Amino acid sequence: MRHRLFTLILLGLTGVVPSLAQRVDTILSGKIRTVKLFRVGDPVSYPILYMQSGEQLELHFDDLDGDVKFYYYSMQLCNADWRPANLPPFDYWRGFISNRISNYRISSLVQTRYTHYQAVLPERNAGPTRGGNYLLRVYLNDDTNRVVFTRRVLVVNKKVAVGGAVLQAFRGEFFQSHQRILATVNTQGANLQTFSPQDLKLTILQNYTWQTARTLDRPTIFRSNYYEYAEEETTRFPAGKEWRWVDLRSFRLRSERVSRIVDSDTSRRIDIYVTPDEDRQRQVYLFYRDLNGLYTTENRDNPNPWWQSEYAWVHFTFVPPGKRPFFGQRVFIQGELSGYSAAAENEMRYNDSLGVYEGKLYLKQGFYNYRYVTLPEPNKNNSVLSASATEGDFWGTENQYLLLLYFRPFGARADELIGATELRSNFMR
Repeated sequence: MRHRLFTLILLGLTGVVPSLAQRVDTILSGKIRTVKLFRVGDPVSYPILYMQSGEQLELHFDDLDGDVKFYYYSMQLCNADWRPANLPPFDYWRGFISNRISNYRISSLVQTRYTHYQAVLPERNAGPTRGGNYLLRVYLNDDTNRVVFTRRVLVVNKKVAVGGAVLQAFRGEFFQSHQRILATVNTQGANLQTFSPQDLKLTILQNYTWQTARTLDRPTIFRSNYYEYAEEETTRFPAGKEWRWVDLRSFRLRSERVSRIVDSDTSRRIDIYVTPDEDRQRQVYLFYRDLNGLYTTENRDNPNPWWQSEYAWVHFTFVPPGKRPFFGQRVFIQGELSGYSAAAENEMRYNDSLGVYEGKLYLKQGFYNYRYVTLPEPNKNNSVLSASATEGDFWGTENQYLLLLYFRPFGARADELIGATELRSNFMR
């Protein structure tokens, strides 16, 4: 009994809810749609803040119930692996722990009724006091057990210089299809009390996708204040190809990637059919500017994109090689539009009569990047979504990489994010 009481007290101090410990970047309510979190004024940026910079983030989301609810948010400090840190909130946060989202607007000039909520965070009288991974949790009625969605936020307390380069893979079998990262860290003047090179951890993200992130706990070269991470086996990524796109900024006029629009006069439902996509594995690589998997909320039909944009069921069709299904593989639509996940909502079904995969997503007006990926069936613990069989890989593809450096000194109870940098693979540009 005493042990259970101590556990409850500890959870109350840290603000950790065990059932939510691993629910990262997820939407837990079917009524919540179009969650966007980015730096103020830059809708295609990642939610990363630098301490002492005064920067803030914009949060936007829709509630399809179309009524007014009392939503609150809080930030939970996590370690490099996104497990909650063993620290009470007053050790990493100043000001109120829970804040209400009081800015909302009912949709107008559209058929779909929803309530759009938005906030600028952190508040001016609150904010993080240490660098690290933060889990943004949004919940109802100031009840942390009623979380509706979570999002990752990075707070950098810059102490070291992180650099790097994107290179072509060295090994022959990956030379034409993969990219590798050369990362360097200079700790001169940082006053870090490191007992071992393993006190530093480097995480590499490709196109902000955490599902394929690589975490390196030891450098390839360590010399005084210089650390270099260059082991190809751990820094190599499939290059993929430029992301597919569809322009849904107007539901009245068809863009070049939309084959037809069905807007029923007897219901509020709108169906949009995207032009069928062919397999690109054997196609010649073509460069064009993309959003690296992201999407933007935009509108050409009404003035305001946030609460005057319509929703529609968007139908996707993928034509596999030879119009034959992938044996032992499931096919998904991937991108920020689907949370980069392998969920039932974005899984495609094979149509035997047409020889194509079909899927649909409920999307708001905007400009979307996406691609098709496969996952082995049954899904094993070490299986990852792969675009190699559907999109193909070319070493010169333009990708964006985010390098994050974490440090935990001896005896500390949490990882601190002390450096970050972004790289682009601008080969042949």
